[in-house]
Order: sequence, then structure tokens, then C-alpha cells
Amino acid sequence: MTENDSSIGLALGGGAALGAAHVGVLRAMEELEINIDYLAGTSIGAMVSALYAFGMPVDEIESIALDLDWPDVSGIALSKMGLLTNNELGMMLDNHLGNVTFEEADIPLAVIGTDISTGEKLIIDEGDVSDAVKASTCIPVLFEPVRYHGRLLVDGGLKESVPVSALQAFEADYIIGVDLGARREYEQPNNILGILNNTLEIALSHLAHVNPLDIDLIIQPDLGKFSRTDTENTAEMIEIGYRSAKESFSTLSSTSK
Repeated sequence: MTENDSSIGLALGGGAALGAAHVGVLRAMEELEINIDYLAGTSIGAMVSALYAFGMPVDEIESIALDLDWPDVSGIALSKMGLLTNNELGMMLDNHLGNVTFEEADIPLAVIGTDISTGEKLIIDEGDVSDAVKASTCIPVLFEPVRYHGRLLVDGGLKESVPVSALQAFEADYIIGVDLGARREYEQPNNILGILNNTLEIALSHLAHVNPLDIDLIIQPDLGKFSRTDTENTAEMIEIGYRSAKESFSTLSSTSK
């Protein structure tokens, strides 16, 4: 795929429950013996990339994904800043990885956050990993913002749905991006969560789009029929991510011959 001495960076995009597809992508890359030199994640991609960067086997990440439900990663906030808190997600990461920092990762890692006070994008690659992932996965309004190094941070997907810039900062030679929002479908909402979901879908598709010129290979699983809050079809989404990655790498191999 690339020269032997070229470094490969993998950017895992945001998409809440759709992030299950990332597990399938990782499995496909392992089967194809594609070594990842740098990892970056936005939102749910931050969580999956953090687990993998610290050496967790794909089978174990898959087990976590299959067992995961929204009550596992959220709790009532009792705050004027958000309906819920995602502190439980941070505790879950600590339970699996320990109280780790970015500097301890097996694979160099960065995650994306958005400063809700200034609108700035923040590439986080140092400090406490669970706090950074909490910030990157903090859906505005639904979750209260996360204070991190003096900033008030929310979901990185507001600025960059697929965190290519973090891999560019690492100076990765070859960038692979996983875009979970490429083939979205909309349904008429029937509650506040449905409205919030569609609002995010529409906004992110226009404001945080992926620039294909910045990515050497983009993987776009067809997850259009699933909602960002869908935890009932995790196994199917993992399989779709797996097939999509295999097809993308197969196409790349055939065109490079």
C-alpha cells in the first residue's frame, strides 16, 4: 500500500453509536497486516482510538461496544450547562486502561475537542486521556461541557468530523480516514432527542465536512439507516465497517497495480 518506511495514520471520525463501525475497520486492518503508526479520534472515534492506542485487542473493544448502552456512559447532570454528564464514560475508560496519559500510549494518539467559549479547535495529545476523550465526546446541550486545561470543551466534531489535522501534526506519511457520516438518511423526529440528532447531522454535514484532498484513503461505511443513538444494531454496524474497509483496501490494491 505504501513504501515500507512510510508511516500510516488512522483518523476515526465522530458519529456516536455509529462508532461501532470503527471496530470492524480495525479488525480488517489487522487481518490485512496494516500497521498503524499514529491514531487520531473525534467524538466516539476518540474513545475507540484511545482503547486501541493503549494495546486493547480488537476482540475486547468489540465486547465493550456490544455491551454498551447510553446509561453506561451518561448520568443526570443537574446543571444549567447540559442535560447529562458523560463522567461515566471517563470512569469506564479508567477502569479499562487505568489512569493513563497520552505520553504512555503504545501508538501516538491525539483527539479533537472544540472550545465552546471561543470556537477554536483543539488537538489534544498530552495530559489525562479519559478527560480528553470526555471532552471530545461531549455532545453540546445533551452533555455539559468538560473543563480541560482551563478551557470549556465540547464535541470535536463541531470543528472536524474526521481528525485529519491531528495526523498532519504527527507528520504521518499516509492518512486513512473513517467517515461515519457520509451516507446519512433523515427521519421525521418525534422527540427532543430526535430533533437534536437531526440538528447535529445537518450541521456536521455542512460545517465539519471531510476534505478528500487531505486524505489518501477514505473509508465511508454505509450507515445511513442507523441512528446515532442506535445501540440495538451494534453487531451489524461492526460488520459493515469491516466490509467497507476490506472493499476500500481491495480497490486501492487493484488500482495501484
